[in-house]
Amino acid sequence: MTPGYVASFLLTNVWLHAVVFLQEHHLSFAAANPRQQVPCYFIFGDSLADNGNNNQLPSFARANYPPYGIDFPTVPTGRFSNGKTIVDVIAELLGFNGYYILPYNIAINEDQDNKSILKGVNYASGAAGIRDETGRHLGARVSFSCQVSNYQDTVSKIIDLLGGDDVAAAKHLSKCIYSIGLGSNDYLNNYFMPLFYSTALEFTPEEYADDFIRIYTNQLQIMYKYGARKFVLYGLGPIGCSPSSLIENGVDRSTCINRINFANQIFNHKLQSLVDRLNQYHNMSDAKFIFINSYGIFMELIDNPVAHEFEETREACCGVGKNNGQITCLPFQNPCENRIRYLFWDAFHPTEAANVIIGRKSYNSRSPSDSYPFDIRRLSQL
Repeated sequence: MTPGYVASFLLTNVWLHAVVFLQEHHLSFAAANPRQQVPCYFIFGDSLADNGNNNQLPSFARANYPPYGIDFPTVPTGRFSNGKTIVDVIAELLGFNGYYILPYNIAINEDQDNKSILKGVNYASGAAGIRDETGRHLGARVSFSCQVSNYQDTVSKIIDLLGGDDVAAAKHLSKCIYSIGLGSNDYLNNYFMPLFYSTALEFTPEEYADDFIRIYTNQLQIMYKYGARKFVLYGLGPIGCSPSSLIENGVDRSTCINRINFANQIFNHKLQSLVDRLNQYHNMSDAKFIFINSYGIFMELIDNPVAHEFEETREACCGVGKNNGQITCLPFQNPCENRIRYLFWDAFHPTEAANVIIGRKSYNSRSPSDSYPFDIRRLSQL
């Protein structure tokens, strides 16, 4: 384990109870906003969307300590950023003003009447992957299959809240947005870690992506069976361009790692094709699926930083070593001051400034290449 992960693990307990208290009381269930476009928002993902599900897990993939959350309204909550994540931004755009979708561990265990789950739940977990074994070297995490299992448990509780009325629950859930963004860890914390995992010996990049799609499809079908109808599938970003990945280039620490990005794009192309197939699948004809081109959106920020008011796209705002990407942001470390000018917050994750742009383009795409076949705004209106 890296010193950064060990240090963060030792210090997170100091903040845990304060984080839980503030999340429960300041980010608690709120009355429906008259401009709210959907009744609920369910989120499945990894550290790009995690908002506290890993806080109580024996895991090195935790971010509930300063300076994480330095620009968030309260305190470090477990978000792997200086502020809002992409799904936070989209929740605001969907009309959940002043309300942040609660992490599963809070919504189920701390919200006494469970009414918050009617607005949705965030199941995302740092280090989680599409494959169950992904990220195991970092400790506990909630894989995609376990997140879907938690959703099934949530649906049972929603039915109870609605007086045991299955029809009312199905109607409610059919109007919600379901966001799924996983796969990055299956490369960074699995396929490209041959000392810990054997997948690179077992699969070519093409075969590996095919196996992802098989697992992914099975989980989507379970979600559909439990009421999900409006699906947002996020492609992988250019993780070969992260500060951590750039270090592999030695003296040249500014060139993206092509072998990583190439593998990511194989999966992305297959995921977009899956969207086409599912939208034509007669057994799920009342469901709609869209694909968010995270890779293209993020590469636009890297290739044209000035247009988006970024000054630094290679070095992380907070971290240790080359590009601030060799060790993740340490507890109580002083981050960069001009955070809105940085693309990356730490070795792997975007700043709030980047998340805002990605979230807005996902919700209301300005280019047909950003989302396919349409954007989240239109999906919410169906």
